[in-house]
Amino acid sequence: MTVEQRPATGHADLRAKGLSTNSVGLLASVVLGVSSIAPVYALTATLGPTVAEVGLQMPAVFLAGFLPMLLVAYAYRELNRVAPDCGTSFTWTTKAFNPYLGWLCGWGALLATIIVLSNLAGVAVSFFYLLLGEVTGSEWVAGLGDDTLVNVLTCVAFVALATWITYRGVEVTKRLQYVLVGFQMAVLALFAVLALVKAPDAAGSTSFDVSWLDPTAIPSFSAFTAGLSLSLFIYWGWDTCLTVNEETAGSARTPGRAALVTMLVIIVTYLGVAIAVQVYAGVGTEGTGLGNPETEDNVFAALAGPVMGPGLAFLLFLAVVASSASSLQTTFLPPTRTMLAMATYGALPRRLAEVHPRFLTPSTATLVAGAGTAAFYVGMTLISQNVLIDTIYALGLMICFYYGLTAFACVWHFRRELRRSARDLLFKGVLPLLGALMLTAVFVQTAVDTLDPAYGSGSSVFGVGSVFVIGSGLLLAGVVLMLLWRRRHPEFFRGEMLRPDTPALVFDE
Repeated sequence: MTVEQRPATGHADLRAKGLSTNSVGLLASVVLGVSSIAPVYALTATLGPTVAEVGLQMPAVFLAGFLPMLLVAYAYRELNRVAPDCGTSFTWTTKAFNPYLGWLCGWGALLATIIVLSNLAGVAVSFFYLLLGEVTGSEWVAGLGDDTLVNVLTCVAFVALATWITYRGVEVTKRLQYVLVGFQMAVLALFAVLALVKAPDAAGSTSFDVSWLDPTAIPSFSAFTAGLSLSLFIYWGWDTCLTVNEETAGSARTPGRAALVTMLVIIVTYLGVAIAVQVYAGVGTEGTGLGNPETEDNVFAALAGPVMGPGLAFLLFLAVVASSASSLQTTFLPPTRTMLAMATYGALPRRLAEVHPRFLTPSTATLVAGAGTAAFYVGMTLISQNVLIDTIYALGLMICFYYGLTAFACVWHFRRELRRSARDLLFKGVLPLLGALMLTAVFVQTAVDTLDPAYGSGSSVFGVGSVFVIGSGLLLAGVVLMLLWRRRHPEFFRGEMLRPDTPALVFDE
């Protein structure tokens, strides 16, 4: 079923694109946001690399990464109030600037989610077999995740399952996430408490110092931006609260509130766990030290046994599986809604605007997202493990690109309202602009740093770092695809489908 664009009428039950309405409340929206961020998975993948960049200032970098994300969240909140459209960044940037920037913003968002989805699936597979190995006591079972064929087949199965759940609607997704998110947050809290309790007897333990929260203690700006790029990655995903805005009760206000609540929950969680782990393990380069290069890509796997003991260690493995699996499932929501909106406005093939008549989900877009994720992961894995690693490192460029562009769009969209009140100036102008400038600075510095082949896996193409080649190449591929689509369907790019005065498709107060 394809639903045509219709203007807002003031009725809360209007189905602008055929999605279900009033299916998500504030709590469910926060749960979906936390699930997409995947705090357990994000921490185990980021604690080690961040320590490698900034040492004891890891908590400070987590705080620094939180600030631009919070500022951008205000931009999303304000834009959502006037245009609660599931296309979010794509729709708002198109309305504020022009169809070309809007299309590229949507492309950046789609790229980021496909890369993250493939990585989430890979992590879920690795920890799935580590969990089975822990339960069975078999090293052979635990090592199955390293077998390329087994890894790829299991990953495709995980992606297929996540696609099926997403296809069946946001109600099914919501109920599943209550369980998965609740479990992983409880295990994280238990892990942090046990780490602090056992720290005095741990070999590499260190005492907490308030200087850990001081970003000015980081030795170089390059190290700061490298750590910040990793930090931005672990906050990415909160905008899922906004992409289900047309399915949320109070679509103009609830999603923005949920995004801010999600950010507060995550920063408290990250700081608590980061400090507890650093107190317990220290930043040494041997044993359980967070600076150990042999364990930096999977810190929780190394700390599960020592911190939680043999009887409870499996809970941490299970929490990582739950975290990556739940995020794999909810992270399907943003790209499917973005494709739905882009297709509705003529920026992508009309087929992607189809909505299932029973489940009220973007049916074709969901299947395309699933197939794209599986194909991307399989392709990158078979080409080279280094390519897969560098693609993940390039993710920071995508995040800074589309988040920053959306924040700039907020300032430009509301430029004539900034003098109306102090509130308008602060939340529609100053805060979004600061967030946009911060992300732009990180984007530029990261792009410069990634020119060095030493960045990421150490691979290069004609002497240029692979991370830069992959990141810039993917963005440039978007330019090529955009121009090809313009030749076939110029209506969107002429501003005939989505203009600054196009009314919100969903309106409820």
